[in-house]
Amino acid sequence: MTEFYDALETRSPEAREAAHMAALPAQVAHAQQHAPAFAQILAGVDARAITSRAALAQLPVTRKSELHARQQAARAAGGDAFGGFATVGWGAELSHVFASPGPIYEPEGRQRDYWRMARALHAAGFRAGELIHNCFSYHFVPAGSMMETAAHALGCSVFPGGTGQTEQQVQAMADLRPAGYAGTPSFLKIILEKAAELGVQLPSLRKALVSAEAFPPSLRDWLAERGVHGLQCYGTADLGLIAYETSAREGLVLDEGVIVEIVRPGTGDPVPEGEVGELVVTTLNPVHPLIRFATGDLSAVLSGACPTGRTNTRIRGWMGRADQTTKVRGMFVHPEQVADVARRFPQVLKARLVVSGQTGNDLMTLQVETRETAAGLAEQLAACLREVTKLRGEVQMLAPGSLANDGKVIEDARDYR
Repeated sequence: MTEFYDALETRSPEAREAAHMAALPAQVAHAQQHAPAFAQILAGVDARAITSRAALAQLPVTRKSELHARQQAARAAGGDAFGGFATVGWGAELSHVFASPGPIYEPEGRQRDYWRMARALHAAGFRAGELIHNCFSYHFVPAGSMMETAAHALGCSVFPGGTGQTEQQVQAMADLRPAGYAGTPSFLKIILEKAAELGVQLPSLRKALVSAEAFPPSLRDWLAERGVHGLQCYGTADLGLIAYETSAREGLVLDEGVIVEIVRPGTGDPVPEGEVGELVVTTLNPVHPLIRFATGDLSAVLSGACPTGRTNTRIRGWMGRADQTTKVRGMFVHPEQVADVARRFPQVLKARLVVSGQTGNDLMTLQVETRETAAGLAEQLAACLREVTKLRGEVQMLAPGSLANDGKVIEDARDYR
């Protein structure tokens, strides 16, 4: 039994980067030629020149809100349900269509392991010839299909448990004796608690791949005390697998089929390694070729290689949401506005807007890290802040490294009591 799903996991970082950068121009060109939305978003871009991360970072970021808006507009006009982001339509090349809240519609192509989840299942210990009890939803959203198609690619059989019906889930596990579980960690806890309540033993259930919600160490240890070794993965309905946990339990290893950047929230600018920022993903999927797609999730790169021998970059996992838009004195203030102010002053290394005070008495303070000591910078920043946000605020000058590495661009520190 091999530790690795395939040889891609142990290739040198240099070989991986070279392969990704070699594939990138063709993927950009493919998106421009076959996905009408990207023909507009990337208009004027020479795909042949996108051969490095620096070149990739110059392309616009596409957000889920734009995906939703373009889909909605296209449907209203009687056009493409996918808003021009997919390269195929109904028929032989499309297996399923799913809907996430919004609604946002996602295509599922007919490629083997379309969502690339088999790698995560393998890392969680699943092997060919086993039965997986799949409790991800089969209704509307793609989560159930993500795990089912991955299990089939791995050579496993699947019981499509879906969600709810806890007693029936326990009965099916007792009868069929699956090797493991796929689903949310909280539902697995509910199932095991129900089994204990019913006095039903589930001796075959020894591993789990969980996702879609937080998996804190306390719940991981609770499962382990009951004989279930649980690992997690991180993915989205738009992109499929992004990263997965290994037996080392030291961060999440990036999937081999995506190019991941971590950028400062509100911008498309990559942050230094180790700094918390928003995950932006470019997928090499030909059916849904998302280029620089912002997940809205915060994370950071972990230095060093995974102790298991996998050589791809590791991230710290989900660390919160990047959209920190807040309302101040009745007006919305966006991370993009804070980034705009900071961008106008090369002396500013990092900026954070802190909103404090009590309800009805909001106070704004722009905290900036800078080495600048000359008089006048604070006043210029305050004037710019007012110009951009239409709100008055104070400016606090800080030494480099003073702001916490937590990805926050706007901090809501108001007292709501």
